Amino acid sequence: MKQIPLDLSADQPQSFDSFVTGRNAELLERLKLLATAGVDQSTQTGSASTDRFLYLWAEAGAGKTHLLQALATRVAQEGRQARLIRADSPDAAFDYSPQITHYLLDDVDQLFEEQQIAAFNLFNQIREQGGWMVCSGTLPPTRLELREDLRTRLGWGLIYQVHDLSDDEKIAALLQITLDRGLEIPPAVMMYMLTHYRRDMPSLSRMLDALDRYSLATKRAITLPLLRELLQQESGEQ
Repeated sequence: MKQIPLDLSADQPQSFDSFVTGRNAELLERLKLLATAGVDQSTQTGSASTDRFLYLWAEAGAGKTHLLQALATRVAQEGRQARLIRADSPDAAFDYSPQITHYLLDDVDQLFEEQQIAAFNLFNQIREQGGWMVCSGTLPPTRLELREDLRTRLGWGLIYQVHDLSDDEKIAALLQITLDRGLEIPPAVMMYMLTHYRRDMPSLSRMLDALDRYSLATKRAITLPLLRELLQQESGEQ
């Protein structure tokens, strides 16, 4: 049989609605408020300015990048500009601009020395000139192996742990996705996917997409044998 490309690495547009909340309800509401905060609030000084800086931490796959992308989407819907910055972003991404209201720095623990200095300077400019900044990393600020001055800035504002979903919550989320799409997938398929594939929700969601496409391409119902076949194909491609 001719193999069908899985495209399991493709990123999908993210939104707050597609984020499975779990134990992150307070964080989600905070980010929604941050997206709609008035421009005059971004120039506050003193202790209130700490509300303009958020730091999210969790292990890979918990949804940090999803939340930053969703925040960028919501900010754009509000008619303003957000800039998503990563370790592989160009140096100019760290430059402050009055037109940018929200700076979103993903995977701050992966920044190299020059980028850490640039991020430190950007923090100071945002505090002095206005704006909001949300950063993410795999550990709390005090445990990051970064420059001390940057660690201090990361601890300026509110700090949230992004809690991963329990297995039951992941199964419920995947079942809800299938219901929304009108798919019929036996619960046993979900359980097998969870125990024999990567366990983070982005990977599970992409596998669900691939399984749907594979089912349509092969004109076969979604069953456990079909999932096993697809997983074997992915293993062979890697």
